[in-house]
Amino acid sequence: MLTRILVSMIGALLACATSSAQLKNFILKGTIKDKTSGLIKMGWVAADGNFIKDSAVITNGAFVFKGTVSWPVMAYITTNADGFKFNDANSATFFLEAGKLTLHVTANDFANMKVEGSATHDEFVGLEKAKAAATGELKQINEEYRKAYEAYLDAKKQQKPESELDILKEKAEAIKEKGAGARARSTEISKEYIKSHPDSYLSVYLAYTMFPFMSLSEAQALYAGFTEKVKQSADGKGFLKSIREVEAGSPGSVAAVFAKADINGDSLSLADFKGNKYVLLDFWASWCVPCRKGNPHLLSLYNKYKDKGFEIIGISDDDNNHEAWKKAVAMDKIGVWKHILTGLKRTATGFDKSEYISATYGIRSLPTKILVDKNGVIVGRYGGGGEEEEDLDKMLEKIFGS
Repeated sequence: MLTRILVSMIGALLACATSSAQLKNFILKGTIKDKTSGLIKMGWVAADGNFIKDSAVITNGAFVFKGTVSWPVMAYITTNADGFKFNDANSATFFLEAGKLTLHVTANDFANMKVEGSATHDEFVGLEKAKAAATGELKQINEEYRKAYEAYLDAKKQQKPESELDILKEKAEAIKEKGAGARARSTEISKEYIKSHPDSYLSVYLAYTMFPFMSLSEAQALYAGFTEKVKQSADGKGFLKSIREVEAGSPGSVAAVFAKADINGDSLSLADFKGNKYVLLDFWASWCVPCRKGNPHLLSLYNKYKDKGFEIIGISDDDNNHEAWKKAVAMDKIGVWKHILTGLKRTATGFDKSEYISATYGIRSLPTKILVDKNGVIVGRYGGGGEEEEDLDKMLEKIFGS
């Protein structure tokens, strides 16, 4: 999930950056212990919206980067030939900003690098110390989860029975859930920092990265509290763009009309239901364990209200795996309602989002459900920045009766 979030953030930053921002020079001088030659790479989002990738030659364990930035920005640094990797001993991130900076790192131990000259990075290090207890607990749980998930992937490659795969996947998810308390503590510490530091570039970065895990009203309140200085940064603009996207997919907004071929190859348009039915847009995926767990209850709701003017359109994030999508629909016995894909298209240079329904409705996490009334107006959002999914039951009972 984190990888998907960060990739989405980079796309938003590219769309929101502006060439009118004032460019300021930086020079970063670094040393790397236990590595005397080769290349070291760095990447960051520039003011004009381009993602800059640079490299420097390591000479006798030293290197230099020069460039421009308009505001402090999270950058990566790595010695991997194929670029930055998450949870990798030779990759790390830090806050790059204007001025003279120094960076000291050890090969195969990038996690403990030292950065000097970046006030924003100093803030980041201080916050990480405050979250150390929760982070340590999460690190242990994440390692358990990684091993459990790898066991699931190995079994999948060996084409083990579906029943065995389900058990392994459930085991991995149960381990992940063990970290809920630590994640909540870490999140609260970050939120308090944001509220008490409204003029900090770190604060707006944190708010942007945490947005998928907060309510729309909370995000709106945090954004309103920021100073104009940080609002004008790439993270500030990206955060606002994300808020606007979720607002477009929240109660009170007119639901964006889409037309797609459904799972059977037939044409389907949201406009077909206007004036006749309430429609629940269920954003899910075959690989999403919480989504699949909720399908039996969703099926019971459908059977309860389908004859009273209720329809469901499942919108699956399985654009690159149609087989898994169709298999999940069949296994969960949810083929009784409509099914389409999100419309995300992979291209030679990245992704084509011109018909991407999830972006239109501001979908930040799965599962997310959006209820549209007979007039085409959104009257409920559940999960992904909205209410709890349990509130959907209450809304449907209010509309259709018990």
